[in-house]
Amino acid sequence: MQLSPAVEKYVLHWGEMGTRWGTNRTVAQIQALLYLSPKPLRADQIVDALSIARSNVSTGTRELQGFGLVRMTHMLGDRRDYFESLHDVWELFRVIIEQRKQRELNPTLSMLRTTAAEVLEEDDTDPVTKERIQNMLQFVETTSEWYEQVCDIPTPTLTKLMKLGSKITQLVRK
Repeated sequence: MQLSPAVEKYVLHWGEMGTRWGTNRTVAQIQALLYLSPKPLRADQIVDALSIARSNVSTGTRELQGFGLVRMTHMLGDRRDYFESLHDVWELFRVIIEQRKQRELNPTLSMLRTTAAEVLEEDDTDPVTKERIQNMLQFVETTSEWYEQVCDIPTPTLTKLMKLGSKITQLVRK
């Protein structure tokens, strides 16, 4: 399978971005390839398209399946496994954000709650430090609550909301 220059550029960039987001470059490239592919791909097709080892494809597709970004499918009359990505960008966004929340935000929130409770009992901790821990806890709790509310908004409504942009800020300031 030969990638066009534009598709190759997209896949390579997505791999670079994946490393910045804490994901393995190859895993991100596999997801990008499957997202752009008009039909599900077999592991050998992914190997050929990305020039990577079969073991990397196996590991990467398993990881992506674990994240809920890729699913295995089958074709009638063909015993081989095929893989396809979620195609709805909003669903991709929601799954990625949920994964990041589980790995990053929830542990931080748990630590902050514990630390905030503990620091209140400490006599030798400066009141400014206590206040800053409380402020951080409130911020992370607010962010988490905002995410929970946003993830329940139907895609058409969320799209309209995003397109409103700064108009929302103007409305809230009044």
